[in-house]
Amino acid sequence: MRIAVAGATGNIGARTAAVLERAGHDVVGISRKQGADLSTGEGLDAALAGVEAVVDASNGPEGLSFPETVAWFGGATANLLAAEERAGVRHHVLLSIVGIHRTEGNAHYGGKREQERLIEAGNVPWTIVPATQFHDFAAMAASWTAQDGVAPIAPLLLRPIAPDDVAAVLALVATGEPRGRFADVAGPETEDMVDMARRTLQARGQTLKLRPTWDGAIFGEEMAGNALLPGTGAHIAPTSFDAWLEQERKNAGR
Repeated sequence: MRIAVAGATGNIGARTAAVLERAGHDVVGISRKQGADLSTGEGLDAALAGVEAVVDASNGPEGLSFPETVAWFGGATANLLAAEERAGVRHHVLLSIVGIHRTEGNAHYGGKREQERLIEAGNVPWTIVPATQFHDFAAMAASWTAQDGVAPIAPLLLRPIAPDDVAAVLALVATGEPRGRFADVAGPETEDMVDMARRTLQARGQTLKLRPTWDGAIFGEEMAGNALLPGTGAHIAPTSFDAWLEQERKNAGR
């Protein structure tokens, strides 16, 4: 089966492409490095020739405002869907995020909502796969706010998932029939983001003082409680945060 992966050089896109290739599929990468630009549409027609399904695991530029982020995701998605329709693609698979319809203020979430809106209104049959945050998310969030050795970090509840587990689900979905909205995809255990960040830093041998607070943290109180947790009937992936941490310790030689 000929399958294109948008964002093929990124974290999830590269993993998804690898899973599909190991299964014997003909994988086409869509990225600027590979001659296809979602933001302009350049190269998409050539890349999608003969493609049956597309997995969109692309990510937008950093540092944009809320309206700019929504506009980027909307434009890129519109370009991709139009090219898919011209090529006769029969299945569009989008990697989305659990909880984006329960929170309003985050620019990235706004962009993902715009992607979903365009896909649902379009002519290409689709599956939307909402996933929870990845295992390294907490430490990454702390690094974004760190200043003078201190990082404010929001006390969120998460159900973190391994990127390899997300890629496996995307590959499985892409080789099947369109399903509409797929079940929320999440890791096996609920974790506290502050504790996740602390344990990740320890495993990596890094020193950073964490200050649990909503003040100065990237994420607002609208994301508190169950806002980012999966709903009922979720698809639970196997890799736990503890298992991922153990691998981080090995990678750090600890």
